[in-house]
Amino acid sequence: MPKPLIILTIPGLRDKDLWLMPNLKLLVEKGEWASLAHSFPSVTWPSQSNMLTGKLPNKHGVVANGFFWRDADGDKKNQVEMWTAWNEVIEQPQLWDVLKQNNPSLMTAAWFPMLSKGCGADYVCMPAPIHQPDGSEDLWCYTKPQEFYGELLKELDHFPLKHFWGPLANIRSSQWIANSAVHAAQKFKPDFFYIYIPHLDYAAQKFGPDSQQANEAVADLDDLIGKLVSQMHSAYGLDVVWLIASEYVITAVDHVTYPNRLLRQKGLLQVRIVKGKELIDFEKSAAWALVDHQFSHVFVKNSDPTIVQQVKSIMADETGIQQVLNRSEQVQFGIDHPRSGDVVIISSPDSWQAYYWWLDDMMAPDFARTVDIHQKPGYDPVELCLEMSNMSVPLDATLIKGSHGALPDPNDQQGIVITSADSILNSKRLKDTDLFDRVLTYFGIEKGEI
Repeated sequence: MPKPLIILTIPGLRDKDLWLMPNLKLLVEKGEWASLAHSFPSVTWPSQSNMLTGKLPNKHGVVANGFFWRDADGDKKNQVEMWTAWNEVIEQPQLWDVLKQNNPSLMTAAWFPMLSKGCGADYVCMPAPIHQPDGSEDLWCYTKPQEFYGELLKELDHFPLKHFWGPLANIRSSQWIANSAVHAAQKFKPDFFYIYIPHLDYAAQKFGPDSQQANEAVADLDDLIGKLVSQMHSAYGLDVVWLIASEYVITAVDHVTYPNRLLRQKGLLQVRIVKGKELIDFEKSAAWALVDHQFSHVFVKNSDPTIVQQVKSIMADETGIQQVLNRSEQVQFGIDHPRSGDVVIISSPDSWQAYYWWLDDMMAPDFARTVDIHQKPGYDPVELCLEMSNMSVPLDATLIKGSHGALPDPNDQQGIVITSADSILNSKRLKDTDLFDRVLTYFGIEKGEI
């Protein structure tokens, strides 16, 4: 059995950040470096799924950070699900599945990859707050074994969810993830350990990827990594091998597009009034957009080809939009899956897309001004900018200075993958899907054995 392998996936990590990270540079000085090409769409759920399966969204089915279940049965039909899905939505075997299949004695751990609830890893930790009828939340984590969160609770207190996302997002959430991972390593000593460290996601979006705040976040992360490396080596009682990969690169933005407003102005998106506020009427709308950072899935009623062409025409000449893809055009980017929209809209690198559909802020639903990642039918980074004086999220999408998810510029938006040992990457240029095979090869599993 080779030495234990620990993978850290870090959103927003760039090669130039390493010059501000002496601990990380020291860790990998005898290892390998490679550029990492991120597949479209380069956002959290698809990116992690690409690495874990070695496949693109057209195979694994994770097409965004949420889903519109237009073909589902029962209560899910015509419902949007943001940030709550379980591992079953990934339609391909994942690293822990293949490793276990080939070597039942090999133990694996999944620490905070976002679709890990119910996954096949032997040990798991993932936030799972308990939602109460009054809208409040009780802090909790899904763990495997189930009772392990009780141990973490005694050692570390609750996972600090308010520092994981929103205006208070900071290093404390990543620190808890690291500390709990060390606790798991001490107890279980998994052979393969996947850990998601989110810290670089916050300042880069709120202030810009090259801002002073973003650079400070890089330095804070390096301190965390330095301590984590030392603690992990002590926990295992031997040297371990590290592989650190960026999940995507955040680019500076100075423009925002509002696909749902454009669709509404053309009469395609319909709203219904609930308690004096406007909500999207998913059943009556001819087209609406599930927006996610720098791209969106437009769902067309009955996949009407006439409406599909109309949507393409509406978006094609819009400032800030780089490409508009129908079903056949989605094939080239591996996003052609039944869960995808009939049209996919991709921003230019300097622009992003906001989910807003109301034309008058007075008609915006109440949840628009709150940190509510589940009710909003799309991603809302403006939640990072909540005004503490009135505890309200401003309805001003121009506040956002960094985004990701669009087609990566090969000259400016390449990620990085680095290791603490040699003979793992064996290339200077890799795709995110390549990491799957590199991990299997490390554990002595070749493609023909999968």
